[in-house]
Amino acid sequence: MVITKNDVQHLKTPCFVLDKYELKKCINDFQKALDTRFDDSIIGYSVKTNALPYCLKVAKDSGCFAEVVSFQEYELALEIGFNKRHIIYNGPLKSKETFLDAIQHDAIVNIETWREIDWLDDLPKNQKYEIGIRLNINTTAISKEDAFGENDDSRFGFSYESGDFQKAVELIRAKRHVRLVGIHTHKESKTRSVRFYQRVIAYVLPILTGLRLQLKYWDVGGGFFGPMPGKPTFDDYARCFRTALDGSPYANVRLVVEPGNALLSSPFSYVCSVIDVKQHDGKRFVTTDGTRNDVDPFFHKEDYFKRFVYSDTPQLCHQPQVVGGLTCLEYDRLFTLPEGVETLNVGDRVIFDRVGAYTMALTPLFIHYLPTVYLKGNDGDYTIIRKEWGVDEFIRKSIS
Repeated sequence: MVITKNDVQHLKTPCFVLDKYELKKCINDFQKALDTRFDDSIIGYSVKTNALPYCLKVAKDSGCFAEVVSFQEYELALEIGFNKRHIIYNGPLKSKETFLDAIQHDAIVNIETWREIDWLDDLPKNQKYEIGIRLNINTTAISKEDAFGENDDSRFGFSYESGDFQKAVELIRAKRHVRLVGIHTHKESKTRSVRFYQRVIAYVLPILTGLRLQLKYWDVGGGFFGPMPGKPTFDDYARCFRTALDGSPYANVRLVVEPGNALLSSPFSYVCSVIDVKQHDGKRFVTTDGTRNDVDPFFHKEDYFKRFVYSDTPQLCHQPQVVGGLTCLEYDRLFTLPEGVETLNVGDRVIFDRVGAYTMALTPLFIHYLPTVYLKGNDGDYTIIRKEWGVDEFIRKSIS
């Protein structure tokens, strides 16, 4: 995203900035890649990754389904205007009411828990209903090179090795008013490699054929790279799915993907301002009105896609510069600039790019409430699509 010096000086910081056209381009490019290899495919916008209502509206208008993982997200998708037939319902936090409602209105519903199988008995028995089920994926066992450590197992889905998956399938098949037509195999790998999806599909295929499952859709989940030089492209992933499924009984299945990071990272930037500078212990300590909570909520990044806008011609700094956030916590340190780079001063701006995935969804209401979100237009104008939260929003449903 191009944010000019003139633009950034007029933004109230801290703030997020959304490039709507970049978001639409990511969606359209992924769909085009799928369309070249599959007659039928679905992009399920991962609501948990960024639930900003404006983004949900863009996704809906671009033809995406809403992939939701709780009864609140289900209700949010409906409030935004998604048709129930265009909702993918995953995760353990389904309510019984929304679970049954989604199935009865032809949403894609993937069974995650035993209680959901029991809830199927409460569907009216005068018609047939279609559902899917999630299979447990252990990355270490399937593709060790793509695993987070030595035991990258999963707490989601039903395990084939333990016998739970077969038992769940048998319980569902015993219900005459329900038809099992979908499989959900989401598991994010550390590498986001094409190889990982090839190996997952190779692992799952004999399980499906051994149980003689007749599928209408295969939901491969998410965990993809977005547009980034040197990384797998949307076309690479689509080609991988096509190649892995060819020659199997499921070659013509409806393919479902659930991208979050792939769609949402690149359209968002975060802007903060330098508000104070101190020097001690041989370092220059730079305080901003931003916070690591906003750009790295998991606190695992070692660096960022960052750039600087200086209010005046900068001089070189002969000390390391420790750039920190607005909170009163010592570990709210964003990054350290080495000796010999440009000096940050009060009034300078720091721009973090590629920060749209999970950041806004996991921003805590800690010390500073939710920041402003701007929409960047093609004409260079910026409009507010979420106002900064203040005390009124924070206490709205509290009782004192």
